[in-house]
Amino acid sequence: MPGTATMSPSAALACEISCDPARLDVALIHRFLSTETDWARGMPASLVSRAIAHSLCFGAYDLESVASDAPQVGFARVITDRATFAYLCDVFVVPEARGRGIGRQLVEAVMAHPALHGLRRFMLATDTAAGLYERYGFARLPTHHPLMQIYRPDAFMR
Repeated sequence: MPGTATMSPSAALACEISCDPARLDVALIHRFLSTETDWARGMPASLVSRAIAHSLCFGAYDLESVASDAPQVGFARVITDRATFAYLCDVFVVPEARGRGIGRQLVEAVMAHPALHGLRRFMLATDTAAGLYERYGFARLPTHHPLMQIYRPDAFMR
């Protein structure tokens, strides 16, 4: 199936990464983002759904689960025009699946996606995982970089 890759048996967890939006557990994604992250705390479910619908999303699924279908254990979202620019965001692995290589597998799948090759700028923001992203070519911006932002940290708090 296009957009699906099964990781090698040497991976710490038999995990499937898929870009199929029909497989995403939107309730899990919303619950995690709105309660477990600083960047999306309090985000309404309707906004999470809209963000997913307008982005290139990657779900990580545990193939070793005893459940009948592989449950989602990780997520990454890329906002992109698929030509010149992309922004990687909302990357997470559920706590019970951390430390098993899923974050690395998600980033590898993002970087391998054909729609994201040849971009002029590929950005992300992280306070906790710079080392992971540096392995894939991401670098901190110079102090006097021309990028600017409007940042509203309380946008979801009403």
